[in-house]
Amino acid sequence: MADHYEVLGVSREATTDEIKKAYRRLARELHPDVNPSSEASERFKEVTHAYDVLSDAKQRQNYDMGGQGGFGGGGGDFGGFGDIFETFFGGGGGGGRRGPRSRRERGQDALLRVEVDLDEIIFGTHRDIEVDTAILCETCQGSCCAPGTSPVTCDICHGTGSIQRAVRSLLGNVMTSSPCGSCRGYGTIIATPCLTCQGQGRVRARRTVPVDIPAGVDTGVRLQMPGSGEAGPAGGPNGDLYLEMKVRHHDVFSRDGDDLLATLEVAMTDAILGTTTTLHALDGDVELDLKPGTQSAEVITIKDRGVTKLRGNGRGDLRIGIQVVTPSKLNGKERELIEQFAGMHKHPKPALSQFQQGLFAKLRDKFRG
Repeated sequence: MADHYEVLGVSREATTDEIKKAYRRLARELHPDVNPSSEASERFKEVTHAYDVLSDAKQRQNYDMGGQGGFGGGGGDFGGFGDIFETFFGGGGGGGRRGPRSRRERGQDALLRVEVDLDEIIFGTHRDIEVDTAILCETCQGSCCAPGTSPVTCDICHGTGSIQRAVRSLLGNVMTSSPCGSCRGYGTIIATPCLTCQGQGRVRARRTVPVDIPAGVDTGVRLQMPGSGEAGPAGGPNGDLYLEMKVRHHDVFSRDGDDLLATLEVAMTDAILGTTTTLHALDGDVELDLKPGTQSAEVITIKDRGVTKLRGNGRGDLRIGIQVVTPSKLNGKERELIEQFAGMHKHPKPALSQFQQGLFAKLRDKFRG
């Protein structure tokens, strides 16, 4: 194999910029679009391979260690000694035994955040979610090649995907292996890439993913949909799609585990005399009977009208906290009636007693209890 420095026409002490300039100059002369001859094509491949090796600091160092300069090539630099041991003892440098890389790779996973309403999670719901992702190229079906063509074997590495080189070391001559710069380790070259996907085997597109959101999910819960993520390069398998749930705030109802909580404001007269009322719950109407003498901070529990359990059977409860509303403005007649009522029911005068928590604190404690 020709010396890479001679191929590019530069000295062994050439800087990275000098190597880049030499490659650009030769590429303009030898590129198949400019010079279609077979000799120029072969020369272009050699120039490209030489540039790939010498433009990478590590590959250039490894190459120099096996070049004309003898051991250490660059004046006794031992920087590549670890790589020699890795190769000798079967480490990362022994890529020749593994064979060429596969173009097929698994697609990336994707994460989307989905917002749902509180009433939707009682029994679960269905959504059709629009996803901007990578899908299989329909033109080449993941082959990366234009229709009617196929990958060709790399004539630099002869399909192995790696270049082997003898390196002199304290242990004697050791064979090192590095990825082929011409085919990038694949062992084949896509000579005629698919125009639709530019040789990737996949394209970006929007697709609809149907999702059945189970009952009982809560904010932060993640649903995994295997195989619904991005399509992999070169027809590789799809990744997974993860949906992170967020339950929107509701103005009336809140959630405590599988239970639903709400506060019912009751007029003072209804609390005294008792009444029956119809409440509009998230899953339909609820008939509620208030007993005479109902007090603020009492909690009425309606069984099995909460959220369906995510894991297990049954539903939580609907718990309604009572808040008795005292009228703040009375007309003359109303005040007279209240005074008559007060005269008929003598109560102790207001006096200090043990500190009592506020209504909402009491409701919170009772809800939790």
